[in-house]
Amino acid sequence: MVFVIGNVLNADDLAALQEAADRLDYQDGRKTAGRYARRVKTNQQARPSPALDAIFDTVRKTVDANELVTSVARPRRYARMLLSRYRDGMSYGPHVDDPVMNGNRTDLSFTLSLSDPARYSGGALVMEDALEDRAITLQAGDMVLYPTSALHRVEPVTEGERVAIVGWITSWVRDPGRREILHDLDVAARGIFDTQGKTAAFDRIFKAKANLSRMWYDD
Repeated sequence: MVFVIGNVLNADDLAALQEAADRLDYQDGRKTAGRYARRVKTNQQARPSPALDAIFDTVRKTVDANELVTSVARPRRYARMLLSRYRDGMSYGPHVDDPVMNGNRTDLSFTLSLSDPARYSGGALVMEDALEDRAITLQAGDMVLYPTSALHRVEPVTEGERVAIVGWITSWVRDPGRREILHDLDVAARGIFDTQGKTAAFDRIFKAKANLSRMWYDD
């Protein structure tokens, strides 16, 4: 499933990360692409640095504190993060992200936008499936979370600059169907609690979620 999550970054954090990203040094994005993806990738990525590490630390803390991300992804660790920049004519053709990064299984990918879409043209993230392509353009501070197994691409930027943090999550729950069940139980339990309080029905749903988590979480 694909989830677009609004306002993952608040206004203060967004402004701070935008300013920090502007000060970074960038290199050819093909340096971090695999053998085949390298042929369809034309973008820039921030060079490793303490300043970049500080950006990623902020993102990790912010994402971990987001209730919806936690419910959908069940993050165990972040396999990798990159800060990417697309300028005029840059794009990333159809590709599937690596199944293992830095020795960690990649279950979900995310894109966290740092750019106001009014300040660039093109650059949509397009998810490809058997029925139709789905084009996603994020507001600054918003995130899209999607299965790492998905075939996707970034359309050419035709004007302006598109900056985003991309990352890969290793989930506590390997199976996407099980993650969806746990998320549905979260939604149901929260709905009952918010409207009726801690009822017997809430307790049963919460019990089922807790026990399924014990069964399904990786050792």
